[in-house]
Amino acid sequence: MRSLLYVLAALAVIGSAFWAYQENYRTQDSIKHVRELNRDIATATSRLRTLNAEWAYQNRPDRLRDLVNLNFDRLGLLPLMPDGFGRVDQVAYPIEDILPVTGRIIEVSSDGGES
Repeated sequence: MRSLLYVLAALAVIGSAFWAYQENYRTQDSIKHVRELNRDIATATSRLRTLNAEWAYQNRPDRLRDLVNLNFDRLGLLPLMPDGFGRVDQVAYPIEDILPVTGRIIEVSSDGGES
């Protein structure tokens, strides 16, 4: 009886060691994955900061004013004026085509055309 308990205890220790070994490698893989994700997040954050800086640089009011003055004739840009807007009832919406309703009855059969 004791020898059976010793064998079961030894198998339990071997099984626990195998489980701990696998968990150790899973944990290391998870830590490596988290490090890669953190590196990707840092790269994306840096890129976002760069893009925000470029956006702010490109949208400087003095630069935009110079571009408007440079391209005024070609683009035909005009300042916004209150009388430049219209009312909703002045918008011409397209008229939808209404399908004509015919008095014909169409029979539908599910027998596949076999009579």
